[in-house]
Amino acid sequence: MKWRDSFHPYAATTIFFWSLAYVFTKLALGYFSPFSLGFLRYVVASFALIAVALFTKMKLPGKRDVLWFMASGAAGFFFYMIAFNKGQNMVTASTGSVVLATVPVITALLARFFYRERLLGFQWVAIGIQFIGVLVLTLMNGVFSINPGLIWLFLASLLVSIYNLLQRKLTKTYQALQSCAFSIFFGTLFLAIFLPSSVNEAVHAPGIQIFYVVTLGIGSSAIAYVSWSKAFAKAKQTSQVSNYMFVTPFLTSVFGFLMINEVPDKATLTGGAIILSGILMFNFGGKINGSLFTKKRTGHSLIDKTTKAE
Repeated sequence: MKWRDSFHPYAATTIFFWSLAYVFTKLALGYFSPFSLGFLRYVVASFALIAVALFTKMKLPGKRDVLWFMASGAAGFFFYMIAFNKGQNMVTASTGSVVLATVPVITALLARFFYRERLLGFQWVAIGIQFIGVLVLTLMNGVFSINPGLIWLFLASLLVSIYNLLQRKLTKTYQALQSCAFSIFFGTLFLAIFLPSSVNEAVHAPGIQIFYVVTLGIGSSAIAYVSWSKAFAKAKQTSQVSNYMFVTPFLTSVFGFLMINEVPDKATLTGGAIILSGILMFNFGGKINGSLFTKKRTGHSLIDKTTKAE
């Protein structure tokens, strides 16, 4: 597969911006309420995507698909943003990214049930390895504790998984840009119930807080979600894309160190290495197995030819 036709660069772009979002969200919640931040973030994203839609003369979705877009917007942006911001306001950026790293497992299980997508043995092993990495990153220092924020974040994980499945369905009919844009438009429309308080907070917000919101809206929402939809459109399986979310705890920890001086500890480095090894196995393990199988068959062929020659 040519790199330009691969889902990998699109998934990687999304994970970069989503990992950055954990830190920026934590910083923005120092001023904005969770509800206002959610609405303002997607208002910015919607304006950016409206400009793109007008420039590209994007077509409206068919009437029969409007309900699917509404469901995608509700799950991926309205309910998710409420759950994510509520939870992120109660835990650290790293802990939040760790909990959301359960999304690939939930997505794979849902895809198996709804889409009958089958995973090979080494892919299940890879998921297990990555989840072990998440546990190491979380539990190695004995700092993981149950609180209401974790419940909100696990709910957010379920909502993202549902959104992933809906995007998989929609990108079979619509371009990635269309699928993402109209989902965000509906999600923003639902979030508009927080308009009054959001405007009041935004008017008096310091410049740096506005910067956080704009970055979250354009980078971590508009660009990230379009890339995510593009990845689903190019991938053969839903889990191939969602699997990338296992790397977010590691990247979030790196950004936390660079931006807010959170020094990565042994758990972060160890867990991150395990997670990355699982990512590599999941996406490239098949090629390794195929190569070994080919060599094995080639070896047998040579032996057979030698035997016949004798």
